[in-house]
Amino acid sequence: MYLDRSGHLYSAAAFVKRPAKDALSASFVLCGDSHRTNCVVDGDTFWFEGQKIRIGDIDTPELSPPRCEAERVKGEAAKSRLLALLNAGKFSLSAGFRDEDKYGRKLRTVSRAGNSLGDVLIKEGLARPWDGARHGWCEGH
Repeated sequence: MYLDRSGHLYSAAAFVKRPAKDALSASFVLCGDSHRTNCVVDGDTFWFEGQKIRIGDIDTPELSPPRCEAERVKGEAAKSRLLALLNAGKFSLSAGFRDEDKYGRKLRTVSRAGNSLGDVLIKEGLARPWDGARHGWCEGH
């Protein structure tokens, strides 16, 4: 069972991976102040076809604002890596137990060939599995 921040309880069945065909692609850039269509905000948030997407199975270091220099450095690395992963080929987006977060971002798992791109970031030390709560990336937190 999983308890989210709102106190909603979900069964593990909500997290079962469903095979999806990798049919989506775009040319992604880093987001700036201009119109956001296909761009990367940080290591776990990006815009795709004008929709803001939050990768629902991971948490990456914060960049707005980072709490320490180590978090900033790792956050920038996660952002750059997500940009490279999204631009590496076709991918799929799948919804989990919830469609949106409290900020209106679409919560999605991003996969390629059935493998979560979030898992890639976790294996590379640039993300943590999302457990419903933010944890610090700075020493002592």
